[in-house]
Amino acid sequence: MKTGLNGDVSERLNPGGGAETAHELEVEIEQIRSRLAANEAERQELEAALRDLVSRRSTTVANYSSPTIADAPRVTAASPAAEKVALFRRLFAGRADVFPVRWENRKTAKSGDAPACANEWVKGICGKPQVKCGECPHQAFIPVTDGIIEKHLRGEGAHGSGGDFVAGVYPLLPDETCWFLAADFDEESWAADALAVLEICQAKGVPAALERSRSGNGGHVWIFFSEPVSARTARQLGAAMLTETMERRPEIGFASYDRFFPSQDTMPVGGFGNLIALPLQRRARELGNSVFVDQDLRPYDDQWAFLAARPRLSAKAAAEIVDEAEMRGRILGVRMPVEDENAGEPWRMTPSRRPKVGRIGSPLSGKITIVVADQLYIDRTDLPAATTARLIRLAAFQNPEFYRAQSMRFPTSASLGLSPAPNFIGVMWGYLADASTKLLS
Repeated sequence: MKTGLNGDVSERLNPGGGAETAHELEVEIEQIRSRLAANEAERQELEAALRDLVSRRSTTVANYSSPTIADAPRVTAASPAAEKVALFRRLFAGRADVFPVRWENRKTAKSGDAPACANEWVKGICGKPQVKCGECPHQAFIPVTDGIIEKHLRGEGAHGSGGDFVAGVYPLLPDETCWFLAADFDEESWAADALAVLEICQAKGVPAALERSRSGNGGHVWIFFSEPVSARTARQLGAAMLTETMERRPEIGFASYDRFFPSQDTMPVGGFGNLIALPLQRRARELGNSVFVDQDLRPYDDQWAFLAARPRLSAKAAAEIVDEAEMRGRILGVRMPVEDENAGEPWRMTPSRRPKVGRIGSPLSGKITIVVADQLYIDRTDLPAATTARLIRLAAFQNPEFYRAQSMRFPTSASLGLSPAPNFIGVMWGYLADASTKLLS
C-alpha cells in the first residue's frame, strides 16, 4: 500500500508553508481521507486473499506428507549412510519378512530373482526347483535389514566377494496394501510415454518421480504414499493416470507400458506377489542407470536430496482421485481378480459389470476406414485422440489373453488385438457393437 504524501501536501502541512484558506484545507483533508479509504479497501482485499491461500495450503498439507519425519535432518549425498538407508527404507517399503535377490548363472547366461533364504540349495533341505519357495516347508527367509539395504546400495557381493548384489522388494504387503506404486515402461518409446504420464501426474496433483531402469532400456514412474494404501486403490490410481495420458497420447500403454507394481490387487496363494528391483544399486549407477532423472532424462546431481524432497500422497487423496475417476468412467480396464468381481462396491457397476463412460464429444472428420478380415481393422489416421484412446481401451478390456500375458510378464502388445501397422487398431469381432458405440458416441 502507498502511504507517502506527495510534495504539495507535505508543504501544506508544514507550519511555515504559508497561509491557506479553510476551503483549501478542507479539500486536502477530503483527498487524504479518500486515499486512506482506498488503502483500507485494498488492505481488506489482500487479507481475504491471504486467508484463502492459507486455507488452500492447509488442505494441500493435509493431502501430502513429508517423506522425512519432522525432526529428521535433510538427507543429501554427504549425509551418513544410516540416514540414507532410513530414507530409502521409508520410500521403497515393502514386505519386511522376505525380499528377493537377483541371481545369475554365467554358464547358462540365465538370470532371475528368488526369495533370499538361509536354506537355499542346502542339500536335503532345499527342494528347488521342484518345490516353490512360497510352498516350501523349510522356509528360512532372510528379513530386510539396514545391512541388506546398504549392501544393495554398495553393490557388495556375498561375503565381501566381487559379485554383484541386487536386492528387490515385494511391494504387496500381507494385508494387501502397499507403500508405493510403480509403473513399468519398456521398448523404444518408454521415455516419451513415461514423461507423458509424469506430466499428467503433475497436472492431477499426484507427486511422481521417474527412474531409468537397471538395464537403461526402460523406466519406472514411482508414486509414494504417506501410509499404506490398498493395492486396488493404488493400481486404480495408476490406471486413472494412464487413462488421462491416453487421451493425449492414444498409443501409450501397448508399445511401452508393461505393468504396475504391485501387480495384483490381492495376495496370490502360496506367493508374495510380483517383485521390482530396488533402485540406486551401485554397479548400475556407475553405468548411469537405476537413477532418478529429470524431464530431459538427466540424472539429478544429488539423488538423495531429490528423494528427500519427494512428497508422498495420502490414502485419502488417492481414494478421492480414484473415486472421481471411477464415477466418470475414466479408468483403463486393469486386471481385477475374479474373486473381487462381485465384491467391494457393486453399486458402482452397471448390470453388465462395465463402468459407465461419458460421451467423447470430439467430432469425427467424416469417413472412417474399416478393413474387415480376421478382425476389424480401424484406420486411426483421422480419428480424434479421445476416440482412438477409447478403442484401444476396448481392445484391452476383458481380454483374458492380455491379462494372462501381463500376469506372466510376457509382452502385452501382442495380446491386445493391435495391428502391427501403426495406423490401424485391431478389434475382435465380438466387440463390433462396442466399437460402433465408441465411434458414434
